[in-house]
This record gives sequence, C-alpha cells and structure tokens, in this order.
Amino acid sequence: MRDSISRKAVLLAVLVAAPPVLALYIYAGSAVVRLSSLVAAIAFVLAAWLFAQSLIRRIQALTGFVDRLLDQRVPRARLNASDDELGELARSLFRVAPQIDELFNRVTTELARREAILASMTEGVLAVDARLYVTFCNQAFLGAIGDHGAVEGQPLLKIVRDPNLFQILKRVVDSSETVTQRLQLPTAQGRTFDVHAVPLTGTNPRGAIAILHDITPTERLERTKRDFIANVSHEIRTPLATIRGYAETLLDGGLEDSQNRRKFVEIIQANGVRLNNIAADLLTLSELETGRPEAQPGVIPLSEVLTGAIRAVEPAASLMGVRVLSETIPDLWISGHRLRLEQAFLNLLDNAVKFNKSGGEVRVSVSGGAEGPIQIRISDTGIGIPPADLARIFERFYRVDKARSRQVGGTGLGLSIVKHAIEQVHGAVAVESQLGRGSTFTVTLPSCKVGMATPLA
Repeated sequence: MRDSISRKAVLLAVLVAAPPVLALYIYAGSAVVRLSSLVAAIAFVLAAWLFAQSLIRRIQALTGFVDRLLDQRVPRARLNASDDELGELARSLFRVAPQIDELFNRVTTELARREAILASMTEGVLAVDARLYVTFCNQAFLGAIGDHGAVEGQPLLKIVRDPNLFQILKRVVDSSETVTQRLQLPTAQGRTFDVHAVPLTGTNPRGAIAILHDITPTERLERTKRDFIANVSHEIRTPLATIRGYAETLLDGGLEDSQNRRKFVEIIQANGVRLNNIAADLLTLSELETGRPEAQPGVIPLSEVLTGAIRAVEPAASLMGVRVLSETIPDLWISGHRLRLEQAFLNLLDNAVKFNKSGGEVRVSVSGGAEGPIQIRISDTGIGIPPADLARIFERFYRVDKARSRQVGGTGLGLSIVKHAIEQVHGAVAVESQLGRGSTFTVTLPSCKVGMATPLA
C-alpha cells in the first residue's frame, strides 16, 4: 500500500530529521556529535514508524469490526477504547452495533415474510426493473408460463412472448400509473388473467410489479350460465310456440273441425308434457348440482335398483321392438338415495331403448363388488355416438342427433342428471361407442356392506 500511514510517517520523520543531521555534519567538527545526531535521527524515524504501526493496528481493528457488523455468524471482538479520538470512535461503534443488529433483523424478517407471502400466493406475481428485466416471480407465475429455467435477470419478452403484458409493464414503468387489464397468455394454455400492475416507486431506477389473477374458472362459469340460459330459452320456446300455434288454430275455427280438433289438443298436451318434463329435469339437476342430499343416504341392494329401472323401461322397449336382457345381478349393496340412483339407471336404459334399432337389444351386466368397486354396464345395439361428440354428451341440453332427440321426447338433460347422481355417491360414469354399432355406458360405484353408509360430499 503506497499511501500507508507508516510510509507517510517514516517519510515525514526523515524530512524532519534530515536537515539538522546535515547541518551538524557540515558545521560540527566532532565525530562524536555527528554520530550522535545520526543515531538520534534514526531513533526519531523508528519512533515515528512504531507510532504509525500502533495507529494502523487500531484502525485495522476498527475496520474489521465495521466489516463484521452485518455478519452475525462471527462474534464481535472487543475494541481497545482508549481516551483519544479513536477510542471515542470505538465506543460510538459499540453503541450503534445493537441498533444495527435490530434493524438488520427486522429488515431480514420483513423480507422473508414478504417473500413467503408472495411465493405462497395463488395469483401470479411478477416484478421487473426499468429495463423490463425480471427481478422476481413466484411459483404461481412460473406455473402459468411454463418451465423456463432461471428467469430472474432475463428480459421479460424472452420469458413471456406476449406483447400485451410487455406493453402493460412498459406503460407502468414509463408513466408511473396503475394499469388494470384483462388478457390471455399464449403460454398459459388459453387461460385468462386480470393483470393489475403498479409502479415500484421505492426503487431507483423505478420498476413495476404485476399481479396476475386467474379468472378462467369465473369466465368459464359465466359462459356456462350464458349457454344454459340460451339453451333453456331455446328448449322452452319450441313447445310454447307449438302450444300457442295450435291453441290459436282451435280458437280461429279449429274447434269446429271435428276431424282434426282432437289431434290439435293431443299435440298441445304432448308439448305441455314436454314442458313439464323439462321443468322437472331442471329441478332435479339443480338439486343434484347443489350437492345437498335430500336425506341421509342408505344402504340399497343393487339388484332392486336395477330391476326397478328395467321394469320401468320394458313397456317402451316392447313398443319399439327392443329386447332388454339382464344377466344375473349379484347380491351386492351400494350406498346412496334409491330414487336418484334408480332415476340415473332409468335414464341410461331409456336412452339405450330410444336410440336403438327395431329388433335391437339392450344388455345389463354387473361385475366386481365384494371388497372392490362395482361396475354396471348398459350396452345397446343402437345408432352409436360419433367420436367427436363423446366428450360432450354429459353436458346439459347437448344432443348428438337433435332431430331424433326431440322426436322421441328427450329433454337433453338425462345424461347430465346421470353424471351428477352417480358422482354424488362418489361414483363415475364412462362411455364407449361405435357409430352405427351401439354404445356401452359403464357406471362404477363403491361397494358397501349392510348396515354401513358412506357419507355424501
């Protein structure tokens, strides 16, 4: 260290001692005087060097103490607090050290708390600096954009290739205004987010932080409600228009038409029954979707539920020339509400008959049970379901063949009721189908021992 205190002290001592020694060498004739002056000069320089070294050691101790103020893993050494200025500095550092410790602990705790809160949030959190480089993001944000490795310190456009999010944050950084906007991220599998971005005014240069709230379920629910209202309106409008049209026909002279008036009234009655069926199915579906059971579930013999549904559908099957065949139903028990489960199986059997061919068959078989799940299969030899429609047949009002569905009097809610009724007792329903060859619906239910009932969710 060229500008060290010891070097400066030695240089100053030499400059002070050199002139007298040179003067004595020039003007003193005695060798003893000359030698004494030289020894005195050397002693003066050595004393200056020793004093400088002592001062350096004290300064180094103070420097080490300051360097370790924020490192709480290393115990602090005691400083030599003498009565000079450096001693006063040491005492001042001792007084400030506990305050610095407390401040450091508070800041560390607060940062840890904030990071824990941000990391555990279900909403995505993203912070960027003035250059729009990522400075922080939580796990929810990473889950939305996909795995990109280390993202902190990377340009935002490299992580999220979406100009809308980039423009939102750029606008916040440039204008320091708060921006709220709805957008879809292409890397988030079409999910929709409400983005709320605010400036980070405490940083220099300033940055921005954005909260991404996933509103995809809410938007899906709103879309489902709109579709449901549109479907209900459409389904009710057709029979109402028919009833109104034939009623007007009767009032405009049809009552005097003895050949057709009975037919007109029968059409009105049929559409009235259709309206009643739609209303009844909507009420049933609403009760199932609320998840509130009518009463405590009971233990039911599966054979009685299936036999009751088969007997109820046999008259319609006989009229259409469809045979309903059932294998021997084992002595198994299930937990649930008998009427709801019987209605679910009746809807499946009714569809299997309605969408069958003349001379076709409907087969009912049961497997599993005892300690494992029970599987009930209802197969038909009917028209089948196109592969593109299989994923949607359990939706409300969804029909594969709309013309035939209305012709046979379906409301479009039967399979929705089946799905909710089966899931209410912790079961599942699946379908396999080949177009023109028939369909197989498989209902899986948990088995139950006599005297026990599984609580419904």
